[in-house]
Amino acid sequence: MVRHIVLWNFAEGLSEAERTEAGERMKALLEPIRELVPGALEIRVVRNELASSNRDIALISSFETEEALAAYQNHPAHVEAGKYVRSVTCNRACMDYPI
Repeated sequence: MVRHIVLWNFAEGLSEAERTEAGERMKALLEPIRELVPGALEIRVVRNELASSNRDIALISSFETEEALAAYQNHPAHVEAGKYVRSVTCNRACMDYPI
């Protein structure tokens, strides 16, 4: 299995209301992709609620295989979601590792 974690900050200049809306939309766009990609076990978007963190929002996902992760990354729904995500975030960090 493979864990795929992506962390972002929201783009500069977004109000708190816009950050909330962006987080909800990211969740609505990304989480349903789990049902579309064979081998996707978990896709979860969480917003930071603790001052100890230095990122605003995270995508935490798990896949049966590296091939399933690649299928997710290339899936049209993910590609489309990525366009929106890039418009409201910055400072992306990603880590993939076997579990």
